[in-house]
Amino acid sequence: MSKETSKWLNNNVLIGFTEKRGHAWHYRAEDQGTEPNHYPGPIPITEVKRRLFAWTAEPARVFVEDRFGLRPATAHLGVTSSDNGDLLAIHTDEYEIHQYSTWLLDNVAALLDDGLTIGSAGLLRERRQAWVSVEVPDNITTPEGVEFRPNLLACSSHDASLKTRYKRAVTNVVCDNTMAAGLREDGQEHAIIHKRNSNLQLLTAREALQIVHTVADDFAAEVTKLCQTTVTDRAWKAFLDAHTPIPDEPGRGRTNAANKRSALTRLWTSDNRVSPWKNTGWGVVQAVNTHLHHEAVIRGATRAERNMTRVMKGELAKHDRATTATLRKILAAV
Repeated sequence: MSKETSKWLNNNVLIGFTEKRGHAWHYRAEDQGTEPNHYPGPIPITEVKRRLFAWTAEPARVFVEDRFGLRPATAHLGVTSSDNGDLLAIHTDEYEIHQYSTWLLDNVAALLDDGLTIGSAGLLRERRQAWVSVEVPDNITTPEGVEFRPNLLACSSHDASLKTRYKRAVTNVVCDNTMAAGLREDGQEHAIIHKRNSNLQLLTAREALQIVHTVADDFAAEVTKLCQTTVTDRAWKAFLDAHTPIPDEPGRGRTNAANKRSALTRLWTSDNRVSPWKNTGWGVVQAVNTHLHHEAVIRGATRAERNMTRVMKGELAKHDRATTATLRKILAAV
């Protein structure tokens, strides 16, 4: 079971630009600590270092104990936290520790320019995972009324659950959802594995990411295409049949599929995060993405943790692209 409680999230996740985006959907005033975790403007880098990254991950020797006594496991490396000694992970001795402050703050500063600032940052899985999102100061609104914030997401881990990644993403302001920067193809990202002598090639990373400013034009173009794509009521039903088919056999699977279809249709027809774009391709993407973020069944984690982990692993982007791929097939058939 996840240990990322609401209190944890409201003390170990920092949210900036609330004057532009509002509070994060998981915000709870009663769970705020002595210092609020929401900032009206950008989050100062000094605050991220002080509140989240004031500690380091340290290498530690690993021992095994059995009937032959206590012996060092020389081919393994432990990772512990410098402030309280928590064991974060055990790896082979080839593992390279990527310090959050260096890889998620200092390296990002070298990648980007002065017009970009920190919009969010946080720790998950008891500090085994971390991210920093770098954003432009102002929201962007397309002619179709879609308001979003382009960003560069930097993430890493100490338990090998994540490579260190720098990737383009988009925050959809109306529903506080993260979406793929490119809905029709894989978005650019630069990943570095936690291996001895790993390093960040800045020029290669810049070229691969095309820098966060290009996200706005790319994403806006995708939105325009989808808003100009008509999805009739018949096509919507066909999409549901392809996206969430109802099993023939009665049981939990059939009930879950029926419930999911009902929730998607409610979003499509009457939820202000989706219904303004009903009968368009963008409405389809919004319905599926919003359901996954806010209504899909979550087990073994809080919703906020699961959503952010999906973002860092690229799973949400894959969901978005799978949605558009399914929609294209349906429209071609009907």
